[in-house]
Amino acid sequence: MMKKLLLVLFLVFGPCSLASAETIRLSYANFPPANTFPSVQMERWKEEVELRTNGRVKIDTYPGGSLLGARNMFRGVIQGQADIGNLSMSYQPGVFPMTSVLELPVGFTSAKAASAALWDLYEKYQPREFDQVKVLTMFTSAPSNLMTRQPVRSLDEFRGLEIRASGTASRILDSLGAVSVSMPMPETPEALQRGMVKGLFSSLEVLMDFNFAAYTPYQTMLNSQVYPFAVVMNRNKWNSLPREVQIVLEELGREQALWTGEYMDAHVDKAIEYARENYDAQSFELTPDEYALIEERVRPIIDDWIKEAERNGLPAREILADLESLRDYYESEFSSP
Repeated sequence: MMKKLLLVLFLVFGPCSLASAETIRLSYANFPPANTFPSVQMERWKEEVELRTNGRVKIDTYPGGSLLGARNMFRGVIQGQADIGNLSMSYQPGVFPMTSVLELPVGFTSAKAASAALWDLYEKYQPREFDQVKVLTMFTSAPSNLMTRQPVRSLDEFRGLEIRASGTASRILDSLGAVSVSMPMPETPEALQRGMVKGLFSSLEVLMDFNFAAYTPYQTMLNSQVYPFAVVMNRNKWNSLPREVQIVLEELGREQALWTGEYMDAHVDKAIEYARENYDAQSFELTPDEYALIEERVRPIIDDWIKEAERNGLPAREILADLESLRDYYESEFSSP
């Protein structure tokens, strides 16, 4: 009788227990190369998830566009081609009207501050643009600065300068009198060598990660717009996860945003030092009057974002005010003592 009872208990409860103990494998697609910061943060996130779930969850990572590319990342995750994907919102203009506010030139000097602000804005507004997926974390690049073949010490020297840029960065350069040139990043070194462009407008870690210091030993500090990123998960896959696993992933959201921003800031410092040591790189600051003039010239870009966001039904002025308030708070909170 006892044996029959044990058999019944196993048949009822045994399979459930075994299923709950099975390893959960998740695929994570990323588009930049493995040595760049979006992929570095991916590997850190993978390690933390596997550690905090005691190995129950295993993450298979695919950097460098080996599973999904930058432009089809969002759709690919929605369709289940990857369980998780890291996407850059700037690659899909118009798709992310709320979080694109981070692309505006509002003067962040720190990726950690910008990443914290982005996460806070997302949590407050819960924008519909992400309704089809589960957002796991968000972060930003470091602020964009000018890297050139020749010294650019004043705003007047921007005039007519051909600079590689993309998206909002192109509009910023055009407003400052430069000539923006759109091209994929891998084509930029050859374009610099041939003189097709005289520099690029991006965050400074590329001085080391892509060895752009060899082509652009001069940097002009603008601390312009950042690029927002989001790590998203297929909604059905998320719903299939045990609640205890979901809790682990949710608890990592803000922590991962801050970790990535801090890593990015430190990596930029390392890249600047690399450029100075290996290529005698020099950096320049503009005058306070010139920085004030830049704010005036880029204001129409911000005004256009407000109009477009309002057309999408967003409280654009409130979002922008929140962003500026968060910028001030986190720039102060995370500034070096």
